[in-house]
Amino acid sequence: MSTLPLTIATTDYDHFRDIRTGAVRPEGIDLNWLLLGHHECFARMTANREFDLSEMSFAKFSTQVTRKDSDLIGLPVICSRLFRFSSFYVNRKSGIEKVEDLYGKTVGSPEWAHSAAVWIRGWMHNDLGMDMTRIRWVQAGANAPGREEKVELNLPDGIEIDRVKDKSLSEMLASGELDCAIIARPPTCFLEDHPDVVRLFPDFVGMEEQYFAETGIWPIMHIVAMKKSVHDAHPWVARNLFNAFDESKRRSVERLLDPAVSRYPLAWLPTYGRRMQGIFGKDPFPFGVEPNRKTWEMMGLYTHQQGIAHRQFTPEEIFPDSVNTRVII
Repeated sequence: MSTLPLTIATTDYDHFRDIRTGAVRPEGIDLNWLLLGHHECFARMTANREFDLSEMSFAKFSTQVTRKDSDLIGLPVICSRLFRFSSFYVNRKSGIEKVEDLYGKTVGSPEWAHSAAVWIRGWMHNDLGMDMTRIRWVQAGANAPGREEKVELNLPDGIEIDRVKDKSLSEMLASGELDCAIIARPPTCFLEDHPDVVRLFPDFVGMEEQYFAETGIWPIMHIVAMKKSVHDAHPWVARNLFNAFDESKRRSVERLLDPAVSRYPLAWLPTYGRRMQGIFGKDPFPFGVEPNRKTWEMMGLYTHQQGIAHRQFTPEEIFPDSVNTRVII
């Protein structure tokens, strides 16, 4: 029986382990899997379409999938999802004690189309009613200078971004040139215990649990993007891949919840995992459209409001119909 060879690039996730190693095989497909850093996946897929499938920033994907005659389609397979109230880093000398204190301040992020920052700005604007034009925005590399925006933007009226090429967010936050950085990866100055750099919300876990309890939204950072030409030529591929990814993830969760042996080198992980089931449900990391509908739709709203997506999308526009087909026995 012949199989369809496809190349995929992602970083190393335990919930992808079994499909990557071949313990779970997508029916009719032979995957050539490249393990790369997620930023390399984003850059190479965005710039050159080097892979048939790739891990991709949800924000950057939203730009590309809403272009006229887009050449990408998504799979509702989640590489990475994280709440982001931990992502506010402030210089304590700026006197910022609450989010509203960011008015009139200088706030940086690695890119405007940075999924962590998109979620935070969306929360600030839609939940807190804040006016994003009253903040001075800066874009620069997180811990090294030179990072650039990877997708085209259509910024809302009144939003201006100062692009800084010769300094990093970490440098500027430590020196006080930035009052705040909204950033997924903790800045080096914070990790090195700079006395002036702190999290705005030290108790971010409590905030995030409350946010989920109130909204049912668990922010999605990275998904799997696929060349539309692959889907057009082989419409069966999307569902077969989804099935395999979902089974791989099920096995990963099963390992994590196993209390009999220490599969991961940290104490109490199975106990913590059971607690997460109490919050998120039996499947604490669901794939698919319906279990995540509120979250997909919220990103559609946020990226459109912030001038990243060309239009406000729905899940039905960005994922193949086949992944929603119900199979009942």
